[in-house]
Amino acid sequence: FSFLQERLSCVLALLLLLHSTDSFYVPGVAPINFHRNDPVEIKAVKLTSSRTQLPYEYYSLPFCQPSKITYKAENLGEVLRGDRIVNTPFQVSMNVEKKCEVLCNFPNKPVILSVEQSKLIAERIREDYYVHLIADNLPVATRLEFYSNREEEEKKKEKDVQFEHGYRLGFMDGNKFYLHNHLSFILYYHREDVEESQEHTYRVVRFEVIPQSIKLEDLKADEKSMCTLPEATGSAPQEIDPTKENQLLFTYSVHWEESDIKWASRWDTYLTMSDVQIHWFSIINSVVVVFFLSGILSMIIIRTLRKDIANYNKEDDIEDTMEESGWKLVHGDVFRPPQYPMILSSLLGSGIQLFCMILIVIFVAMLGMLSPSSRGALMTTACFLFMFMGVFGGFFAGRLYRTLKGHRWKKGAFCTATLYPGVVFGICFVLNCFIWGKHSSGAVPFPTMVALLCMWFGISLPLVYLGYYFGFRKQPYDNPVRTNQIPRQIPEQRWYMNKFVGILMAGILPFGAMFIELFFIFSAIWENQFYYLFGFLFLVFIILVVSCSQISIVMVYFQLCAEDYRWWWRTFLVSGGSAFYVLIYAVFYFVNKLDIVEFIPSLLYFGYTALMVLSFWLLTGTIGFYAAYMFVRKIYAAVKID
Repeated sequence: FSFLQERLSCVLALLLLLHSTDSFYVPGVAPINFHRNDPVEIKAVKLTSSRTQLPYEYYSLPFCQPSKITYKAENLGEVLRGDRIVNTPFQVSMNVEKKCEVLCNFPNKPVILSVEQSKLIAERIREDYYVHLIADNLPVATRLEFYSNREEEEKKKEKDVQFEHGYRLGFMDGNKFYLHNHLSFILYYHREDVEESQEHTYRVVRFEVIPQSIKLEDLKADEKSMCTLPEATGSAPQEIDPTKENQLLFTYSVHWEESDIKWASRWDTYLTMSDVQIHWFSIINSVVVVFFLSGILSMIIIRTLRKDIANYNKEDDIEDTMEESGWKLVHGDVFRPPQYPMILSSLLGSGIQLFCMILIVIFVAMLGMLSPSSRGALMTTACFLFMFMGVFGGFFAGRLYRTLKGHRWKKGAFCTATLYPGVVFGICFVLNCFIWGKHSSGAVPFPTMVALLCMWFGISLPLVYLGYYFGFRKQPYDNPVRTNQIPRQIPEQRWYMNKFVGILMAGILPFGAMFIELFFIFSAIWENQFYYLFGFLFLVFIILVVSCSQISIVMVYFQLCAEDYRWWWRTFLVSGGSAFYVLIYAVFYFVNKLDIVEFIPSLLYFGYTALMVLSFWLLTGTIGFYAAYMFVRKIYAAVKID
């Protein structure tokens, strides 16, 4: 087991390296220096709810509006996420306190919400919506303080602090709705070191808010739009009655505090919202288990194979009359082209495209270049990389298609470029129609959809054709044995050689290695968390590749030993077995973790989950297929065949 110890020491060294890449800031994202009294612009991003999964833009609700509304130009990723970044009327200046100020309308003329608007606000409060604002590109967070249950900490009475993204729009008490109409902003600045003669410069390093609901009568406001907040004990909250018009004031206060946090570490607060210990233990646990199982599998397979090959070659030398058995028996049929070779090569081409895209995205993100501070960068990068990786997908698909005796390369290239992307586009378009119907900002605008289609047919399709052309012209894969003219009869198979049983057996190990990471990814997608542990994800991806390859080799070995040579499609299907477990986990997550009850949010969840499962199946199936193909060519090249 010395090789296992070596592997483990390598893994631990890698883990330490990955840990050091957690909070790393990209060159090119320059900090903004403020002087005292400089305006700090507060922008709104969107409203979100994990109950409906439908984001809305900020001004879909009757909040106070500035004299001129300007939307920030957005990248592709932001548009696809439903971000609509817009200016707000909050007047905030660097290091200038504000006790309480009315946001819009004069104190003697409060905001009047119509019955329709009141109904809408009440509905959004019921659906548990959060409001997301940003100041200097930092998202607003609400501080949650609670006492730990542990005894020694109870003695100290130290509070645990956690942050949640955004702030709640309002709250319910019984059947009554209350709106958070007063926002207490707490901004933290870091004072930069400057020479004595120069004026101090400041940088924003944290943005917190304490939302409050205060009744109109309790907000004592004067003509200068100043107001005084009531005592905490004696104030009543601002109720929103959905059956009638409501009068209220939107107010805010600003408080500045100095902080020791450096600008480069300012995102740490947002990124350490969950318990990192769980991550460490689970990842190390997965690594140990997977490498241990991998080691055992490799030893068994290598020892068995060596024995097989030695026996087969000895039989040839000593006694030609001895009957062949096991996998050598099917040598004349093992490379017989399968049914539908064009579809198989097209799916594998898309799998290669996905593999290259995911590998590069995770690696670049691990180096810190796709940090959450550059909004939408991850999605934009993934979209463009998928388009450009078409050349590799086409090349591998074309070469395999030629190996499988295919002739219609143009049709094959078109199939590769349109089969998987067409399914993705079709599902997304149908889901988008439902989101459009709900007037959500999560709906992809028509011009963006046209732009994506142009990218697909203008970048991806020509690149796939280019790759396919060169792949098809290249020498086909060299198969070490000839294929017989007449296919051999396949004996009746045992029950455990069934495809579905194979899928269940093959999916366990890869899924077990990554399901903890899957939980964090699901939380990031469906519960508005930040996902940033790309170092861990890169390690998990490597484990996934290793475990998929080994499981696939074991499964194809058993299949050939059972004298069943129809392994092409079967290996592709069985290697993607962990996708079946991902689907089951997604259903479990939906039932246990999410509070989704309506039809359209449920449809969105299962629609996007279907896309994730399909992509994951293509990815793992492709990894397994190529591992099994290399293995089969290797073992048949090692035996002497007349």
